[in-house]
Amino acid sequence: MTAPARTLYTPEILGAATALADFGWDETLPLRGEARSRSCGSTLALGLAVDGEGRISALGLRPHACAIGQAAAFAFASAAKGRTQADIAEAREDLADWLAGTGTTPDWPGIALVEPALGYPARHGAIMLAWDAALAALG
Repeated sequence: MTAPARTLYTPEILGAATALADFGWDETLPLRGEARSRSCGSTLALGLAVDGEGRISALGLRPHACAIGQAAAFAFASAAKGRTQADIAEAREDLADWLAGTGTTPDWPGIALVEPALGYPARHGAIMLAWDAALAALG
């Protein structure tokens, strides 16, 4: 493994990618969305349920993504319950600004985990997958 790869794939990122198994796919979830990274081809399918106020009450994921995409999806899934479509849209915008270098670290628990990928633009699309899939499901 090259030095940059070691720097990118930290033990924390690899651990979060593995922990994504805690949010397995659930065929019973009524809302579904998918997203694909144009830069690397990673994909993520996401199923959701919402309560009467439109807040996420359950979710499951089916990732086909690199460890960075999976770690970002873990950060998303760990903090998504209770969030609305507007919350997800705002966080997605903040995330895009952060990745573009025009914003600060988004106010999303755990997202700093993928900070090592900021210098790897080819991974930015994979980081956005869960937010994009959630918005597709909620839209």
